[in-house]
Amino acid sequence: MSELTTISSKPISDTITVDSQTVIASIPEPEDESWRYDPERINAYYEQRFWQVIGRLFNILFPFVYFASGLWWDRVTKSVEKNERKRGVQVRNILTRLGPTYIKIGQALSTRPDLVPRVYVEELTILQDQLPSFPNEIAYRFIEEELGAHPEDIYAELSAQPIAAASLGQVYQGYLKTGEKVAVKVQRPDLLQSITLDIYIMRKLAQWAKKNVKRLRSDLVAITDELAGRIFEELNYFQEGRNAEHFAELYGHIQEIYIPKIYWKYTGKRVLTMEWIDGTKLTNIQAIQAQGIDATHLVEVGVNCSLRQLLEHGFFHADPHPGNLLAMPDGRLAYLDFGMMSTIKPNQRYGLIEAVVHLVNRDFEALALDYIELDFLTADTDLTPIIPALSEVFGNALGASVAELNFKSITDKMSTMMYELPFTVPAYYALIIRSMVTLEGIAIGIDPNFKVLSKAYPYIAKRLLTDPSPELRSSLKELLFKDGSFRWNRLENLLKNAKDSQDYDFPTVVNQASSFLFSQRGDFIRESLIEEIVNSLDILGRRTWFNFSTLVKEQVGLTVQTIPSDLQEKPNNLEHLRTVADILRETPGFDVNQLVSIIVQLIQKPETQQMGLKIFEGLAQKAIVRLVRTLLLEPEPVTKSLP
Repeated sequence: MSELTTISSKPISDTITVDSQTVIASIPEPEDESWRYDPERINAYYEQRFWQVIGRLFNILFPFVYFASGLWWDRVTKSVEKNERKRGVQVRNILTRLGPTYIKIGQALSTRPDLVPRVYVEELTILQDQLPSFPNEIAYRFIEEELGAHPEDIYAELSAQPIAAASLGQVYQGYLKTGEKVAVKVQRPDLLQSITLDIYIMRKLAQWAKKNVKRLRSDLVAITDELAGRIFEELNYFQEGRNAEHFAELYGHIQEIYIPKIYWKYTGKRVLTMEWIDGTKLTNIQAIQAQGIDATHLVEVGVNCSLRQLLEHGFFHADPHPGNLLAMPDGRLAYLDFGMMSTIKPNQRYGLIEAVVHLVNRDFEALALDYIELDFLTADTDLTPIIPALSEVFGNALGASVAELNFKSITDKMSTMMYELPFTVPAYYALIIRSMVTLEGIAIGIDPNFKVLSKAYPYIAKRLLTDPSPELRSSLKELLFKDGSFRWNRLENLLKNAKDSQDYDFPTVVNQASSFLFSQRGDFIRESLIEEIVNSLDILGRRTWFNFSTLVKEQVGLTVQTIPSDLQEKPNNLEHLRTVADILRETPGFDVNQLVSIIVQLIQKPETQQMGLKIFEGLAQKAIVRLVRTLLLEPEPVTKSLP
């Protein structure tokens, strides 16, 4: 036990082989934090075991070198296609033998048909839930140790063999004595030893790279620690159960999302009992379609749920591979396996929303500032070379529609740019990338033309229009107003996209927009609107009077004067208002009577009356100034006649 406790200051509940001796540590209570990742304790443990580390390195490198030599020989003998299946099986077996850390790498690659050959994807998919199982005797012993009784005394029925086996555990189907159908997940033995050794090696390599690769600006050590911390959380099924319940609190109300129930009476650190879910993996398209379910729609449901996780509550599922996402017979999407979760701070959530909006609208100056807010750049960074680089990468190279890019294309282009400029990738971003790229990989497997950003933007547009937070209200103001003028095209774009969001509520949008407009924070917008309205009404009134006077002069035979230069172009604000009105009419939930009622309420507000008074004063001032100029100054020469 003494060697084990050098990794943890308190005993860690697990079965671990140390120097050929099996040690079973005590079982911590749920509130015990000793199981959490502590790199210093891991370093202290393995720095005294040089040959164990060297042996593991050899075990990792040798099979990959052997695999690479096989690929080279296939190219030499022109048998790449012939041996592709064989090499795919070889990779899967290598990752399986190397254990949980490398199995997770394989699971991530199994969702990327755009990166990995199809045959390899098929083989790596087996790593999601079809790994070799460990003996029932060990699983039953863990159940007895965790729950205090033999499995047959706890469960009315338990499958003779596990129905699925993944990187960290295997799952049995069973029934409680009260009749509920359940999934019983039991953790693999010896996990702590293998995972901590791999993390130690990865962290040492990250430290070496950070010290010696000068052009590497990402903090690989922090990224490794972030991933390791999440993996350690997966080792505690108490924590997974709490994650599942918190996930259900935040997202269980979404109509097409389902989260299984946790049975706490039958759950321990190494055993988790949860509601059994009958469903089909998202990658099994034919089986899903045979049930009359639209697989692409379910992926869109998953994308929207992921956006809520990342941008609304900041608590997100960091491991959404196909084994953890099931299409239920009733068409809902079920989430499983809540071991690897992560969080995003509010300022990071708002920063991501603003970055996407600025990217779609090609506002690269604002995008550069977003990178500072998101900790990719320091506050003292000179943005002079950053802004044109963003413009070159995302403006010229992306074509007509940024929203048509897939998430991987964006991250690839960002990676190239970050290598050349003083960017640093923050640790929290690694799990976001992993989550979104994995989800997009599933989507591409179903629909090769699926674009996450184009599906995400309606939700982001809705958030920008409806979120009352000061951060997004300020961002909306900056988006819609520039150099004192209102950018109608931005508003139209937001409204068009927002109306396609699943939970877009038109009355709520109108109420929130009016509340913000008449709040203290809306002073700037009210002043800008007053100026726009005054200018538009002034031009419209003058043009109407000029047309009327011209018609009268033509009728009586008087000379027709040239239309003043400032009236030659028809004001387009009214056209924009008509466009906005058309978009609103097409928005789900639009109700003319309700809109009229809201307008009546707005007219009765003191702020509206003040705006009306200021508009009248503005028009009067323009009229007086024009009258004075007419009386005191010579008229402008006539240059051309009215068309």
